[in-house]
Amino acid sequence: MGLAVPGQDAETVEDEDTEEEDAEADEREARRARWAAVCTGAVLALAGLAAALLRLTGSAPLLVPAAYACGAGGCALAAVLGSRGRTRRALWLLVAGLMVMALGDQFD
Repeated sequence: MGLAVPGQDAETVEDEDTEEEDAEADEREARRARWAAVCTGAVLALAGLAAALLRLTGSAPLLVPAAYACGAGGCALAAVLGSRGRTRRALWLLVAGLMVMALGDQFD
């Protein structure tokens, strides 16, 4: 809470306090979005890589593990973008990576 300065009314001091609180809330929200993008991208990349390795050892066509690996690469790139604050692009790249993995699964 700010101190009242002579010539400054209490309403102005309260407005400054709420602006500071709003800025802190926005920073927390942005940090939470970055961590969500990083964690989701890392988990999906690991899952795609594991699926690619499992499909590679099986009797699936070569296109299937390649699709899983490409989707995992997209998700890993999304994790990097999310860590740098590009959360909107990271979200779209996560969706695209998952779609590539799902498309590869259809070839199995």
